[in-house]
Amino acid sequence: MRWLPLYHALCFSLLKALAHTVELNNMFGQIQSPGYPDSYPRDSKVTWNITVPEGFRIKLYFMHFNLESSYLCEYDYVKVETEDQLLAIFCGSENTDTEHTPGQEVVLSPGSFMSITFQSDFSDEERFTGFDAHYMAVDVDECREREDEELACDHYCHNYIGGCYCSCRFGYLLHADNRTCRVECSGNLFTQRTGVITSPDFPNPYPKSSECSYEIRLEEGFMISLQFEDIFDIEDHPEVPCPYDYIEIKAGPKVLGRFCGEKAPEPINTQTHNVQIRFRSDNSGENRGWKLSYSATGEECPELKPPVHGKIEPLQAKYFFKDQVLISCDTGYKVLKGNVEMDTFQIECRKDGTWSNEIPTCKIADCGAPAELEHGLVTFSTRNNLTTYKSEIRYSCQQPYYKMYHNISGIYTCSAQGVWMNEVLGENQTTCLPVCGLPKFSRKLIARILNGRPAEKGTTPWIAMLSHPNGEPFCGGSLVGPNWVLTAAHCLHYSLDPEDAILQDFYKISPSDFKIIVGKHWRHRSDETEQHLGVKRIFLHPLYNPNTFENDMALVELSKDPVLNDFVMPICLPEGPPEEGTMVIVSGWGKQFLQRFPETLMEIEIPIVGHHTCQEAYAPLKKNVTRDMICAGLKEGGKDACAGDSGGPMVTLDNDRGQWYLVGTVSWGYDCGKKDRYGVYSDIYRNKNWIQKVTSKRN
Repeated sequence: MRWLPLYHALCFSLLKALAHTVELNNMFGQIQSPGYPDSYPRDSKVTWNITVPEGFRIKLYFMHFNLESSYLCEYDYVKVETEDQLLAIFCGSENTDTEHTPGQEVVLSPGSFMSITFQSDFSDEERFTGFDAHYMAVDVDECREREDEELACDHYCHNYIGGCYCSCRFGYLLHADNRTCRVECSGNLFTQRTGVITSPDFPNPYPKSSECSYEIRLEEGFMISLQFEDIFDIEDHPEVPCPYDYIEIKAGPKVLGRFCGEKAPEPINTQTHNVQIRFRSDNSGENRGWKLSYSATGEECPELKPPVHGKIEPLQAKYFFKDQVLISCDTGYKVLKGNVEMDTFQIECRKDGTWSNEIPTCKIADCGAPAELEHGLVTFSTRNNLTTYKSEIRYSCQQPYYKMYHNISGIYTCSAQGVWMNEVLGENQTTCLPVCGLPKFSRKLIARILNGRPAEKGTTPWIAMLSHPNGEPFCGGSLVGPNWVLTAAHCLHYSLDPEDAILQDFYKISPSDFKIIVGKHWRHRSDETEQHLGVKRIFLHPLYNPNTFENDMALVELSKDPVLNDFVMPICLPEGPPEEGTMVIVSGWGKQFLQRFPETLMEIEIPIVGHHTCQEAYAPLKKNVTRDMICAGLKEGGKDACAGDSGGPMVTLDNDRGQWYLVGTVSWGYDCGKKDRYGVYSDIYRNKNWIQKVTSKRN
């Protein structure tokens, strides 16, 4: 028992004067016991009323606490309360075992008001330092407060000072109640013959307050069947059928349902091609929804059998309205419908159960009669000259004057596509190319004849004579293809003044002004082997200069192909440039050293002369030997081309191949056969690309 001393009673009224109330309106602050950090006075009472704005709560915590300990805090204490609720009461010291000290505890007011009262009694047996507390206004988390209420947000809750608001996930809309999330799920149209329809978010809970509509719209003639699958979970009521959420099906004039609960409806054959499905949910519940698959069938069509040598895809036991099948034939056969051949043919099962067309037949591919081969012939490998799939033909060329293009086998097979095919060339028809540079008659090994020698007949089958209509020859040329003659450009040109060189095409002679004779040996006398040919077109070298004889070269296209034989054959084009010292043969009907024309074709054998040597020989005459020119002859003279030989061939033998090829064409020189005055020829190898480009454009 504690006794009240007399002096305590005398000052009782003075101590009571310490009792007072403090009003606090700040958003934060500090509260301390009277006299802190010294011991607080006896018999004191102080109340702090804290008020913060609406939408905030008050957070209170203690940094120091040291009060007299007592049972149920009867003596000294700190009491925290609101207007109508006791939040906490604390007493004791932090280093005692009492359970009434705040420690790290935080006191949170439910609203914007908190009252804190400090009370000490008349006794002070020890020195107690009181308390140090802090408070602050904190925002009310309305989202957390609404979690367990019916007003909780469906998806997301966003807190702000003084309140909160709800929002929805992507694809959802906020309902008019500002908390429920619904979906816009009306107007869903399905036009495929099979499909799957589910409630929104299936198999997760479907959204609340939503009304969904789905329509299956197919072509008339189909009948739609519905089958609910997997989970079926729609909110139900134990007494009233489907009052909250339900699914309803309209099939033609009939309305099926309402359906709800956990038992799925039985399969439904709607007997119609148009079905509407309506699904409704109210603003409560967490049910998982539904899933249905649909399919459509129509009238059945008769069984199909594939044609002979053909197949049907897809091949199945039954076909219904709108089913399509593709008829194709085995390799080497074509689908035949009427008189039309095609690769495939498609038919469809119609609404009335009939097919849109009859099954066509399969006809073996026929390549037809093979094209004729110019300068060649075609033979069949099978009897009766069959041209159907896998039949074979062989093309061959007229031997020995023509050879097969690229030396291919010439065998063509009728392909499954109905075209003749070669394993190398594909569909492209082969070509017979003239054999070049292989004369039937070889030159005899005789001593070289000074100033030239008569050529043996048939040893130069590529030479051509350019002749005026009256039969007078004026130049030579070389047969370089089935219908092309190469000659000198100056042979087909009138004389020009230097100023008129740019107008060289204007001075080109006309194709009707001359003719080409091949198979010729005698100059004037007729040969039984000669062929007279007209001229179709003339092509001068585009860089030909009539004043310097640069690029002195021209191509003449014949009006028809000459007949190749032992006396008429093209000369080959060179594979590379000739080496200095190579022996070449020049042929022509030009004048000899006695200044008269020979009776027969003449030829000389001379060596190629180095370009530098030839340039030095003509330097005193101020004649320029350009890089497109080749020189040949003897330093001492005596062997040379002469007037009338222009355009004629200069050839040499390729010993490795056994073929003759063209090295140059007679172009110009100084007099004929003079010492140190070599003959100048147009270089064929340097102009080979131009020759091949022009001769490949045969029209």
